[in-house]
Amino acid sequence: MSAEKENFWSTLPLGRDVTLLAHDASGLAALNKPAGVLSHPNAGGDEPRSLLTVRYTLEGEFYEWKSAAEAAPRRLWLLNRLDSATSGVVLVCADEALAHEIRAQFKRKRVHKVYAALVFSAPRAPIELWKDTLAVQRKGGQLRAELNTGRVPAETKMSLVRTSRGEPRVSLLRLEPHTGRSHQLRVQCAQRHLPIVGDQTYGNFPRNREFAKSAGTKRMFLHSLETRFDYEWKGRTHVFSAAAPLPEEFTLRS
Repeated sequence: MSAEKENFWSTLPLGRDVTLLAHDASGLAALNKPAGVLSHPNAGGDEPRSLLTVRYTLEGEFYEWKSAAEAAPRRLWLLNRLDSATSGVVLVCADEALAHEIRAQFKRKRVHKVYAALVFSAPRAPIELWKDTLAVQRKGGQLRAELNTGRVPAETKMSLVRTSRGEPRVSLLRLEPHTGRSHQLRVQCAQRHLPIVGDQTYGNFPRNREFAKSAGTKRMFLHSLETRFDYEWKGRTHVFSAAAPLPEEFTLRS
């Protein structure tokens, strides 16, 4: 890899506690986004608490900034988004044409994603395939999803990792969405009486308060654990994989 490309990745204006997980020679990369950080600014003044602390162009879906040593601005295209409260893998790209290709991969459902979720209670079976229909609406400027009221399919494989012995009873789940709908995992968990700990929209609010008090954290316990896929670029097949370590606060205590 050229020194110029390596310099690009090593000097990214990353947001608070955002880290670079992986990058390849084509210009594709993965960042680890902490809970509470925005995937991109939503309004003026949001830059300091975003994935990158520079200007974001909503129409082009890219961050832009200037290097002191270069006349042309640098750009980084955002390929997927996580809710502010969700942590983990976010994909970005330094090449516009490649960004379009990877976004097409998402539309063709060729990107495999794995999430970890800490939920109240425990599932009925250790492995389940959740199949639902979903309706997503914007109410008061906020997205809201409802299950089994729309026609959009939402499918997720759930695997139980472990369940705590003490109270409150919580379980760590591995969630593999086969579709990528807004708030899909959060509302699917809530519908099955497995609300994600700390979810302020679909969760169990009294239990959230109790858990936050005992655990000392108010975050939502949903984490994008792994993303992997193959892609064709310049006549070759490339394999890309990135994993964001499970945050320490997800550790179950007996």
